[in-house]
Amino acid sequence: MTQVLTEPTTAKQFDPEAFARNLSQAMEIGSQALANMLKARNGTAEVDTQPPPILTEMVKTFSSVANYWLSDKDRAQELQQKLGKSYLDLWGAASKKLAGEKTEPLIEPSPRDKRFADPEWKANAYYDFLMQAYLLTTKWANELVEGADLDLHTKRKATFYVQQLTTALAPSNFVLTSPELTRHTLSSSADNLARGMKMLAEDIEAGRGNLKIRQSDPANLELGVNMATTPGKVIFQNEIMQLIQYAPTTETVLRTPLLIVPPWINKFYILDLKPEKSFIKWAVDQGLTVFVISWVNPDKSLGDKDFADYMKLGPLKAMDVIEQVTGEMKCHTLGYCVGGTLLAATLAWLAERRKQRVTSATFFTAQVDFTHAGDLMVFVDEDQISAVEREMKTAGVLEGAKMAMAFNMLRPNDLIWSYVVSNYLKGEPPSAFDLLHWNSDATRMPAANHSYYLRNCYLENKLTTGTMVLDNTQLDLGKVKVPIYNLATREDHIAPAESVLYGSQFFGGPVKFVLSGSGHIAGVVNPPAAGKYQFWTNPDIQAGSVKNWLAGAEEHKGSWWPDWREWIGSFDPDQVPARTPGSAAYPPIEDAPGSYVRVRS
Repeated sequence: MTQVLTEPTTAKQFDPEAFARNLSQAMEIGSQALANMLKARNGTAEVDTQPPPILTEMVKTFSSVANYWLSDKDRAQELQQKLGKSYLDLWGAASKKLAGEKTEPLIEPSPRDKRFADPEWKANAYYDFLMQAYLLTTKWANELVEGADLDLHTKRKATFYVQQLTTALAPSNFVLTSPELTRHTLSSSADNLARGMKMLAEDIEAGRGNLKIRQSDPANLELGVNMATTPGKVIFQNEIMQLIQYAPTTETVLRTPLLIVPPWINKFYILDLKPEKSFIKWAVDQGLTVFVISWVNPDKSLGDKDFADYMKLGPLKAMDVIEQVTGEMKCHTLGYCVGGTLLAATLAWLAERRKQRVTSATFFTAQVDFTHAGDLMVFVDEDQISAVEREMKTAGVLEGAKMAMAFNMLRPNDLIWSYVVSNYLKGEPPSAFDLLHWNSDATRMPAANHSYYLRNCYLENKLTTGTMVLDNTQLDLGKVKVPIYNLATREDHIAPAESVLYGSQFFGGPVKFVLSGSGHIAGVVNPPAAGKYQFWTNPDIQAGSVKNWLAGAEEHKGSWWPDWREWIGSFDPDQVPARTPGSAAYPPIEDAPGSYVRVRS
């Protein structure tokens, strides 16, 4: 492969020779990257000639929308006339603007839409025309879906796919239709494209034939060095998880230890990023004996491990180890996202077996009822789950990159196309950012576990109806009597606050529902020292909706972390001398964060 220039062109003068040379290099590298992508896919042992499931689903969904509008002659004519009139009005306004007349725009982007922030989108008639044509078309496409008489699930999918297409086709994503990209290309004599195609080739290689968009520079973001640095030891491991016990920083600690059950969809160090953001470090500094499960990044050999295995080999086994290490039969528990769903099921299993192992339970943005589940519901129906199961049957796992892309597609502007533009068209690598580095550090999921979760939770919503069976035990959340701190975040699109609030009503014991500002991650990882956001409290979990609940809620500035620490300390305030990690029965195996978390997909 031809080497690309290592240093960006700094001259402001357009250089035709350099432009031709860089453009040639960009085309050569881009062609080679595409060839490598096709070679990697065709080189697999079993080539799938079927179209990707998401493409099939998109075509089927758009066909439903089209059938509604085209099945009636008057509706179809109205549809054509509406878009045609918009274009004619725009053409007339653009003609007046070219003639020097002052005209008001027919449509303007949202003030929050960063794609059209460049002043030239409005100052230049060409770019203004492209922008307004795009916005009018996008508005028309969305109204097309909104106005169709379709079932709720099909309409939700159609809205999602329209968002994917319109976001991808935005003029801000192409060199010849974006003033910013055109300037970059001319001022650098296309050096930006040469550098961008080099990054594209590297990202395809990193994805082993699939594009793995880099969202963060990995430099200075090393586990155990810059992230996940809270001192501790791995004191137990099995095929599913490592159990970490953190070293104390206080002379005494609460008698009752804390077990954290993170999601296995991502890695546990979201709660232990840089020290100033680390919930784990903060909890240790608050005088808690903290244990954390670090899930394995599974391969095909673990494909048959199901939800029950994750419960028995995860939190239940961790409780046994914690009892032997600390001498305490009961512990405080905390579950994040799907880790919280597993924890809730575990509590119900323990309640059914009349086993007293838990003093309290805390949930971070975790759903137990999926009636009001978030944007991920667009991927949930029998056809789509069956397609995922067929795919997992061969591999034994769901590849982490596919789950990560699904999450990224929920926010395509922010998590996909902004990086495509910046990385591959501007040629500007992303900066180091611990949160986005974690976001791209995806994990695989065992086929049996993921299938059980999708069907029993998202598709059939069995946990709150009392029909979920786990380890030959029928679960009833109403039998869970332990006190619960149930945290939701106001802007969460994965576990919506509405869903978390509704799920609070199914537990049989006292539930403190707390709403934090921001979203699924930032609303949780919000250290008090940052002084950001706010949280709301209101004991009325029967308010019916988050809107009603907020109407009677009290707002508190800053982080909810101190509120939680006060809550957890109210159950068993007894102090004991600080505990060093491990015991004679469970000597330390290795330093935190352990080896399981370092395995990349």
